[in-house]
Amino acid sequence: MASSRPSSKTPAAKTRTRRAAAGPDIAATLAKLDSTYPDARCSLDYANPLQLLVATILSAQCTDKRVNMVTPALFTKYPAAPQLAAAPLDQLERDIQSTGFFRNKAKNLRAMAAALVQRHGNNVPNTMDDLVNLPGVGRKTANVVLGNAFDINVGVVVDTHVARLCQRLGLTQHTDPVKIEQDLMRLIPADRWCRFSHQLIAHGRSVCMARNPDCAHCPLLSHCPDGKSRMGQKAAGKRG
Repeated sequence: MASSRPSSKTPAAKTRTRRAAAGPDIAATLAKLDSTYPDARCSLDYANPLQLLVATILSAQCTDKRVNMVTPALFTKYPAAPQLAAAPLDQLERDIQSTGFFRNKAKNLRAMAAALVQRHGNNVPNTMDDLVNLPGVGRKTANVVLGNAFDINVGVVVDTHVARLCQRLGLTQHTDPVKIEQDLMRLIPADRWCRFSHQLIAHGRSVCMARNPDCAHCPLLSHCPDGKSRMGQKAAGKRG
């Protein structure tokens, strides 16, 4: 006799399982992203790899808009790694205070710059291993620098927007950024990794917001299991 025990899976887990079973239409999703966000790019302002590295470190728990307000004066005051490494810590903290977590960021910026001076001839390295061995630099920051400053696709930048949208689109069942990146690297062509992240970030900011996604006007709706479910629930609510 078949067991009548209810499934132990949560509704969210069941939804993710159904999405994975159905399988995403990657080619169609990428094509729609290309047509909707053909000019998506890094929203941090920079002129060289060091500036992008600094700006990306500052962007942690801070908006890119705020970072772009702070960095022009910062880059003028500290134009290269030696100047940044020698910056008085209390002054550097004041320079970046409005980006939040400024004490830890200032400490990391100085240590990162010192490492560039001591180990890399004042230059930002262009390999993942060298970048993640710099103070204050994790895999996400390294991916940003490699993909944008050096045009090297080593991985996929997974920020909060990318993580949220990939879950909604059924591209991953995971919540851990490292596991999400691994899923995306298997699904997305390598030469698209950097552009794909920029397009999802643009979409997450303009349409697929965390709290109130605008599914009714979403160009990816036909490829989005979560969006279809939300629209179905709204339609059922209206009928009820």
